[in-house]
Amino acid sequence: MALTTVNDTYNRPLRDVRVSVTDRCNFRCPYCMPAEIFGERYKFLPREELLTFEEIVRLVGIFVDLGAVKVRLTGGEPLVRKSIESLVEQLAGVEGIEDLTMTTNAYLLPSMAQTLKDAGLQRVTISLDSLDDEVFRKMNGRNFGVDTVLKGLEAAESVGLTPIKVNAVVQRGMNDHTLVDMARYFKERGHILRFIEYMDVGTLNGWRMDDVVSAAQIVSMIDAELPLEPIEANYHGEVARRYRYKDGTGEIGVIASVTQPFCGDCTRLRLSPEGSIVTCLFANVGTDLRGPLRAGASDADLAEIITRRWRVRDDRYSEERASMTDELRTREKVEMYHIGG
Repeated sequence: MALTTVNDTYNRPLRDVRVSVTDRCNFRCPYCMPAEIFGERYKFLPREELLTFEEIVRLVGIFVDLGAVKVRLTGGEPLVRKSIESLVEQLAGVEGIEDLTMTTNAYLLPSMAQTLKDAGLQRVTISLDSLDDEVFRKMNGRNFGVDTVLKGLEAAESVGLTPIKVNAVVQRGMNDHTLVDMARYFKERGHILRFIEYMDVGTLNGWRMDDVVSAAQIVSMIDAELPLEPIEANYHGEVARRYRYKDGTGEIGVIASVTQPFCGDCTRLRLSPEGSIVTCLFANVGTDLRGPLRAGASDADLAEIITRRWRVRDDRYSEERASMTDELRTREKVEMYHIGG
């Protein structure tokens, strides 16, 4: 139960915390960590700069006291953080967390699903941009095949990390021709597939509006083969617009940050691997918590820093994007790999 409810300047409460546990990843997806930049010589954060598990748990406890009820572990790729199951177990013991989840590329999940479930993880969201092996190998930047990811999904399902959601970032000319096949595959298997418009997160992915396939176009493509109808959101602040198949066998979602912004309902706070809170996926700066934490700040001190930052939060980048100048749109922003999706 929250001790305090904290709202921002648009009266948006803090409800959802996304904890990036590492800036490292075993994939090199061009829209997130392009291989030509994040090569063998790229220097990621040294271990001593990462928040320890104990520090993460302490901060999450404070976020929960301020109203958060959902905690999602992200990265980078969270499964490359050593002993991640220990963090899951500690977070599972934090009173007030109603939903403890993880977003993963699932490549390491076949051998870890049972351990994560036993530690207290409730469910997973799996990033998979195409079932076409050639397309997927190109999009993950490491020439990894689809089969291992699907084995990870099967492992998650077998141990009860459900309901499983599958996220696919859609890029024109890259994987848009494979969307209907994906929809059909996951419809038959009862998993929720969510298509994400290609977003201008960070400044390294060469984003162009011409590469965006709109949510409306995606829904139209699927509907032409597998008829759809819109349905209500599960909860206030849900980012995906939901559609169910008219034959009653499942649903899809579309996340339309570019063409149909949902800033007005955003209740998400992101914690970076080195301990900064970031109040928008498109932010260019965070607020440091690691410094005060390691300098001996009390929980009350840290809660004050978080509260003060959240109460002046006025982020609504996606709603403002269309009216921005080129300079504003292309200003330096925090990279997606650093704060999760």
